[in-house]
Amino acid sequence: MAEEKEIFMEEELEDTKDEVGEEITSDTTEEKPSEEDVKNVDDIEDNSEDDSAIQLSNKDKELKDYINRLQHTMAEFDNYRKRTIKEKAAMFENGVKEAIEKMLPVIDNFERALENCPEDDKSSGFAQGVEMIYKQLKEVLLDIGVEEIEALGVEFNPNYHHAVTHAEDKDLDDNMVAEVFQKGYIYNESVIRHSMVKVVN
Repeated sequence: MAEEKEIFMEEELEDTKDEVGEEITSDTTEEKPSEEDVKNVDDIEDNSEDDSAIQLSNKDKELKDYINRLQHTMAEFDNYRKRTIKEKAAMFENGVKEAIEKMLPVIDNFERALENCPEDDKSSGFAQGVEMIYKQLKEVLLDIGVEEIEALGVEFNPNYHHAVTHAEDKDLDDNMVAEVFQKGYIYNESVIRHSMVKVVN
C-alpha cells in the first residue's frame, strides 16, 4: 500500500513538471505576426502615402490659383495705370485747346487793329507797342505747339479749311483758296479752328 502511494505521487509530480515546462515554453516562445497583420500595416503605409500625395496636389492647385489671381490683379492694375495716364494726357490736351480757343479772338482783334491802323500812326510808339505785344503772343502760342494753318494760295482742304464763299479767279486754278477771312490754327496736329476762306470754282 505504501509502495502504491509512492508510485502515484511520483506520477503526479512528473505530470506537474510537464505542465510547468509547457507553460514556461509557451510563455517564452515569441509569437510571429501573421500575414494578415503585415498586410494591414502595408495598407496603412500605402494609405498614408496616398493622403500625402493628395494633400500635395491640393496645395499645388491652391498655389497655382493664387499665382493666377496675382497675375490677373497685376494686369488689371497695369491697365488701370495706363488708362489713367492716357486720361490725364487727354484732359491736359483738352484744357490747352480750350484755353487756346479762347485766346484766338484776342489775336484776331490784334490783327484787325494793326491792319486798320493809319499809315501815319504805324510809326507811333503806341502802334509799335501793340505790334510787339501781338508778336510776343504769337511766339508764346508757337512755343506751346500752336501753328497757323496755311491757307492763302493753297489747294482747298476740308480738313483745315472752311469754305464760306466761292468765286472765279483767272490767276488761280480751281479749288484754290483765293482769300482768308479768318485764320485757322492747329495744336499738335489737331485743328482748333478751321480757316474761313473763299475758294475758286
